[in-house]
Amino acid sequence: MVKVIGPLGGFDASGSLAGSIVFSKWKGRNYVRRLVKPSNPKSGGQVGVRSMFAFLAQQWAGISTANKATWNARADSATISPFNAYMSFNQFNWRNGLPPTMAYPAAQSGTADAINTFTATAGIRQITITLSTTVVADLNWGFTIYRSTVTAFTPGITNAVKVLTGDSSTNVTFVDTPLVPDTYYYDARPFDEDQVFGALKGEINATVT
Repeated sequence: MVKVIGPLGGFDASGSLAGSIVFSKWKGRNYVRRLVKPSNPKSGGQVGVRSMFAFLAQQWAGISTANKATWNARADSATISPFNAYMSFNQFNWRNGLPPTMAYPAAQSGTADAINTFTATAGIRQITITLSTTVVADLNWGFTIYRSTVTAFTPGITNAVKVLTGDSSTNVTFVDTPLVPDTYYYDARPFDEDQVFGALKGEINATVT
């Protein structure tokens, strides 16, 4: 991305040019970048990134004022909002195999509560995933659900299909749909608010009709 400065601050443009470059504005700053079209917007990596993005965006409103304030210095140094500092930092770490954190810097302490039960119930073009913890899930900020069409797979960002909120309930449910008829394998892993993963629960499977 290239920032653009016009004479007397008068340059302002938006949209694409010849299907190759894009003019836009972000946080009051003009920029120009190459137009990029993903070859497969539903690839494993794309889905994994979007799953965490949706989780983080939803969670921001419920984060305490004290935790939000920890992002101010990082935001100021990059001339962005605390929300964008929180999103960019956590997405960067997610791409590198780490769970998110509510506060900056991450304490990287504590222990996520273990998953007690983990089931997959097949239906027509869908599978309902249900997991529970032994106590109210206040030790878990969230749960990552991983999916594959092959057994003994390695869970990671490229097969993370959903990031679920761990809230005041011991039971969390996710309906994975639409799916084509096949056998699907799942695993799940909790994480706490201090950037610590819990243990993987172990693989389960179900067959869609």
